[in-house]
Amino acid sequence: MKAVRFDEYGAVDVLDVREVPVPEPGPGQVLVRVKAAGINPGEAKIRDGALHSRFPATFPSGEGSDFAGVVDKLGPGVSSAKPGDEVIGWVDTRSSQAEYVVADEANLAGKPGGLPWEVAGAIPIAGSTAWAAVRAVDLKPGDTVVVVGAAGGVGSIAVQLAKRTGATVIGLAGPSNHDWLTRHGVIPVAYGDGVAERIRDAAPAGQPVDAFVDTFGGDYVELAVNDLKVSPDRIDTVANFEAVAKYGVKGEGSSAGLSAATLTELADLAAAKELEIPLAHTFPLREVRAAYTQLAKGHVRGKIVLLP
Repeated sequence: MKAVRFDEYGAVDVLDVREVPVPEPGPGQVLVRVKAAGINPGEAKIRDGALHSRFPATFPSGEGSDFAGVVDKLGPGVSSAKPGDEVIGWVDTRSSQAEYVVADEANLAGKPGGLPWEVAGAIPIAGSTAWAAVRAVDLKPGDTVVVVGAAGGVGSIAVQLAKRTGATVIGLAGPSNHDWLTRHGVIPVAYGDGVAERIRDAAPAGQPVDAFVDTFGGDYVELAVNDLKVSPDRIDTVANFEAVAKYGVKGEGSSAGLSAATLTELADLAAAKELEIPLAHTFPLREVRAAYTQLAKGHVRGKIVLLP
């Protein structure tokens, strides 16, 4: 099979697509023929060595966590899947950007009929991260929440999930994404100098900002604490690990939301067209370098997906 590999930390040019043996599923595992695999910013940071202290790579390393595909083969003891099943899932072995992947049976959810493969493959990591972040800030009807990076892979899902709670949602994004946010009932606010004042102006008259979700990083947690006076227990960041310790805010990564039940919920919403999973670009597997180059440019709306 063809699979993404890299032998050392570095820029996108360390990535190759190689012929490697098809893996065998072990006990409780399933071999899946991959139809679509999302890419995530964290995978780029692992590849370039930025997360070596947290997630060291063992070379040669693969890439990728989330996927959608068709069950091909069962390992011993698998009871909830059968060959031919269409599934959505994830792995923590950095191996989904390939023609086949071995995943734990417990990490699979059924793909609803009619949900496009590229959309299904974009859901697991970004969707679960957004799901966890929105729940971490405990939104209630009438609350006002700010989402930073509101049109990105995680943020574009988080703003929609936040709207479903009955909260007023303010989304920080570049001007090219403001119309998309408005169509989803989100109040768009531009980045740049004076952003705290623009956020206060966008909030309902006389209402404070109650909660804050940071999917971007930088100094936005500091802005939430010091400028907007949001309580730390209602601030969540998925991009600034240092702020969790410094300010006592929450840091709900994708692992907090990853479960087959969460994937089922998100996939069902997407299939019913009650949740849009925006796709910025799709690339064939052989163009993995181009896909990660596009990711590095930033300012994309939604997810980038590889199609093996």
